[in-house]
Amino acid sequence: MMTDLIRKKRIAFKLLYYVCALLVAVVVCIPFFWMIVTSLKSRGDLMLLPVEWIPQNPTLDAYRKLFTIPNFGASIKNSFYIAIFGTVFRVLCAAMAAFALTKIKFHGRGVIFGLYITALMIPAQTTFIPLFIVMNKLNLLNNLNAFIFLQLFNAFAIFMLRQKMLTINDAYIEAATIDGASMWRVFFQVILPLCSGTLATLTILSFMDLWNDYLLPLVLLTDRANYTLPLILNSMQGQYSNQYNLMMAGSLVSIIPILIVYICAQKYFKEGLTVGGVKG
Repeated sequence: MMTDLIRKKRIAFKLLYYVCALLVAVVVCIPFFWMIVTSLKSRGDLMLLPVEWIPQNPTLDAYRKLFTIPNFGASIKNSFYIAIFGTVFRVLCAAMAAFALTKIKFHGRGVIFGLYITALMIPAQTTFIPLFIVMNKLNLLNNLNAFIFLQLFNAFAIFMLRQKMLTINDAYIEAATIDGASMWRVFFQVILPLCSGTLATLTILSFMDLWNDYLLPLVLLTDRANYTLPLILNSMQGQYSNQYNLMMAGSLVSIIPILIVYICAQKYFKEGLTVGGVKG
């Protein structure tokens, strides 16, 4: 009797949990649904009352017009260039730094890691003016390669990978060294595969960070030909502020790459996020 009562309570609790989760999911998805629907409306259908949640005459005119806006296509290319190469170099540099701080014993590595942690506490916005002055003195403004160079150091990525590498037994490295593997081979063929979950998580986070970055490109990329996608979308707010279908189409285009990257690496995402609290 008591067992049946407990089982019924568990089923009721689970049912309530799924209903609440479904309601939250619906609320979260409504803005995205409205964005897609609006992007498929013609300009004349935007102000119709009552609001059409399902367009009677869906059209792709907003997307066609989007790619006729000057420098819009170039902004997508620039965003991909910065996001892809910036992510690859940032994650690789962070992995090398974390490997040195965990598996190579040298004097002062604790102090160096403390400096990295200190860097996490400094708001990035406070460095924008000094960065602008230095880049201007070096004639590196409006240079995408120089912008990527600034992305190589990331204290958060180093911190996460260090926490993961602390969980890797040194016996793997000793066994590989006894077999004649060099330090580079140990790093690429032993350590990196064991950190695949954390690397995938950092890849997603770094790609999102660089793809959506607005403030630093606004400071360092002043030439419209070098604008990234967030800068172009922001510049559209003046001329096309009342063309909501165009704005929603641009916003939708901007989130598609992030969704693709997340879907491809989502199975590693949860594992990587739990690494930070494993070992200090």
